[in-house]
Amino acid sequence: MKLYTLIRLVSLSILIVGCQSNKKESGIKKKEISKPNIIFILADDLGYGDVGFNGQQKIKTPVLDQMAEEGIVFTRHYAGSTVCGPSRASLMTGMHTGHATVRGNPRWTKSGNPVDISSSDITVAEELKRANYNTAIIGKWGLAENLTEGIPNLQGFDYFYGFNQHLNAHHYYPEKIWKNDKQITIEGNVMMDKKGTYSQNLFTNNALEFLDNQSSDQPFFLYLAYTIPHYELTIPEVEKKQYQDQDWPLREMKMGHYRNDKNGHVTYASMVSRMDKDVGLVMKKLKELGVDDNTLVIFTSDNGHEYDNTDNEFFNSNGVFRGRKRDLYEGGIRMPFVARWPNKIKAGSKTDYVSAFWDFLPTACDIAGIVPSSQIDGKSFLPTLINSTAQQKHDYLYWEFNESRGPIQAIIQGDWKLIYFVGRDYELYNLKEDPEEAKNIYSQNLEKGDALKALMLKARTPHPEFPLERKMK
Repeated sequence: MKLYTLIRLVSLSILIVGCQSNKKESGIKKKEISKPNIIFILADDLGYGDVGFNGQQKIKTPVLDQMAEEGIVFTRHYAGSTVCGPSRASLMTGMHTGHATVRGNPRWTKSGNPVDISSSDITVAEELKRANYNTAIIGKWGLAENLTEGIPNLQGFDYFYGFNQHLNAHHYYPEKIWKNDKQITIEGNVMMDKKGTYSQNLFTNNALEFLDNQSSDQPFFLYLAYTIPHYELTIPEVEKKQYQDQDWPLREMKMGHYRNDKNGHVTYASMVSRMDKDVGLVMKKLKELGVDDNTLVIFTSDNGHEYDNTDNEFFNSNGVFRGRKRDLYEGGIRMPFVARWPNKIKAGSKTDYVSAFWDFLPTACDIAGIVPSSQIDGKSFLPTLINSTAQQKHDYLYWEFNESRGPIQAIIQGDWKLIYFVGRDYELYNLKEDPEEAKNIYSQNLEKGDALKALMLKARTPHPEFPLERKMK
């Protein structure tokens, strides 16, 4: 798989892997042409409650709300982790954090050295290459801190434009950015002064250009990984007009590593609405190109919000849920999720099917008509998308997290959720009866707690860089 990708970088004449090279018959070619296109749009630190279709009242997200009216909303879709690195690794590899190569953000390793996605990991892009898809990642990759085997062009992507590493992705006026395996200069950008071209413009324009360049005889997979609304909080002044006259209190933001604009509430809302508008440009382009009916578009977020103050909520970014980014409570891992696919997904649908990031790889494979080439944790949610009764359910979902108050483990089985602050306390919740996770009922349900504890022990394999031991930083 990796060798194939390396060869592709050297010679653009190699279009399909060996097992497909003899498929000359017109019937096969027709079948390949009819394969659906897939666009996966990922927000960065957007909360469950930050979108209109999940109840947001202050921030306007008309495009995403329209997607919900024309598609399906998952009310119990979970991120791969509560921070971006391991969440994105889970999305790409179909593995939860008990089995994944990347289980934490770069500096939260035992050695202090970052762990990247490896050459042995098989990504969704590599899988789709087997089905002759043209593949692109635009935006934040964040899985190649070492700039070695983790870079996107060695992980199945034909085209990459964006950030390999986390730190550079913190800023919206980058002076340099990666285009495939080369770092290019963004002329006129001054990161510290927030001058030049806004990165959101760069990503959206690249995405539209990628779509314009697709041929009619090859399906495509576009992973559009926006950095909005991750700190830093900044946006061009012209984008703030719809919120500047709101009678909102000032939440004053300070300058430092993050070159924040002063008015936090107005800036945050404007950033989310700007992203919504850009999703609309992508949808418009699909219609212009005549491929709208044959394209599945998914929108979600990588983990819970960081901006809203849970002690004094303004936007209610986590909805009714407890917690935020870096928590394994629902507010940290339950994500907004909407999918649109005309004539395949029933308009205005909603499901409480329990799914997670590691389900995307098998779903993409299912859509492409292939079987995942390695053992994974995910299950295809294609049956739920198309309202089929063939949907398989998870026995459980599992997370582990080393940062902050960690290590923390969490496991969900049906409506039951067990959280373990390693070496300290267990918390048990029934999410159907108590979605806010307000009442710890562990001591009243020891038998259920013990069953979930036993399952939690089986859910992971050891990782030398991510041991479940307290680490102070």
